[in-house]
Amino acid sequence: MMVTQDIRKSAFAEAFDFDDIRPYYDNEAHAVLQRMSRDPLFMKLVKNLWPEMTEEEALTKAGRVNGNMDFQLEFMHAAIRTIVSRSASGLTYSGFEKLDKKKAYLFVANHRDILLDSAILQILLVEHGFQTSEITFGDNLMDPGFVTDFGKINRMFTVLREGTSRELYDRSRKLSAYIRHTIVDKNTSVWIAQRNGRTKDGIDLTQTGLLKMLNISGEGDFKSNMAQLNMVPLTISYEIEPCDALKTQELHLSSMHSFYKKAPGEDLNSILTGILQQKGRIHLQVGDPISSELEEISQQGNENEKIRQLSLVIDKAIHKDFKLWPSNYIAADLLEGGTRFSSHYTTAEKQQFQDLAALKMQGLDGEPQALNQVFLKIYAGPCFSREKGEASELNGTSRN
Repeated sequence: MMVTQDIRKSAFAEAFDFDDIRPYYDNEAHAVLQRMSRDPLFMKLVKNLWPEMTEEEALTKAGRVNGNMDFQLEFMHAAIRTIVSRSASGLTYSGFEKLDKKKAYLFVANHRDILLDSAILQILLVEHGFQTSEITFGDNLMDPGFVTDFGKINRMFTVLREGTSRELYDRSRKLSAYIRHTIVDKNTSVWIAQRNGRTKDGIDLTQTGLLKMLNISGEGDFKSNMAQLNMVPLTISYEIEPCDALKTQELHLSSMHSFYKKAPGEDLNSILTGILQQKGRIHLQVGDPISSELEEISQQGNENEKIRQLSLVIDKAIHKDFKLWPSNYIAADLLEGGTRFSSHYTTAEKQQFQDLAALKMQGLDGEPQALNQVFLKIYAGPCFSREKGEASELNGTSRN
């Protein structure tokens, strides 16, 4: 029998059945976790993510779970904190005071790590007295069985990325309606990446297609459609880029062969690498909710120009809020062969970064100098984006 949750649907959501993309309802969570706890993968996760927890304790906790939030508080909060303590030398944050606990937001985020970007937001939301958000997750990562159960009980909903042009349009309409339904009807926040997939070249830019997708479920004009979503730019900054070697290899091979095809299991390998790899310091910055800007944007000529201008507002916030680490400044100077940013790092930090780069390049397929250039661009990207944004603001111009 289909399990349902009695939540009113606004008119824009009435035409859709969200069962194939939604997370589990709270009244499904207990039965799902009982099923998960019988899978051998469950105890393997327990031993790795909750090493202090016995099997008996894990099963007892699983028996207490009666909703997705229960699962996140009983299991995931401690697990993400464990991952951060093992793989990072510090986690800082700011901007949560800008949020209203009674409101739901659409967090439009830069995307550097498949799992941790959104997971870190969840633990910080809880620690600041907020409910966790729902999270977009690509269908390429939702393998049937345990992985799908794990994602959906963590309030993840599926983004379907394959299909014909017509199918993709219909799926975009449903996804847009679901996001609006979650924020407006369920009063639940949503995390979504500013682009399709992770930023691999170090340049965080919002895809206009994302904003077009969000707009199509609105029933009013552009301003009211976007205001209804309570958009907030969200920026995460890693001192050591997650999966930097894997990204370097992919970018280099893509440049050589024009088309890069992922190997079987590559996404899972990226998730595991992101979890285990040392990331140095991490900072998460909550930006200012986008509100007053919508009035000026709404005065622009056509819909495409409005979309473009909104993407610029998000980009400007993310580039400004990205916490630049010594690694970013060092990479920029090494690329330019100069010392413009040398006041932001020490000689010892420069040597450490160069040693790290040499270590990461070992075993990669390609000419070492070309690989090193790709690696440096990944780290230098945020530095140059910040500089370009500041110059544009000074000159009264914007990115085309």
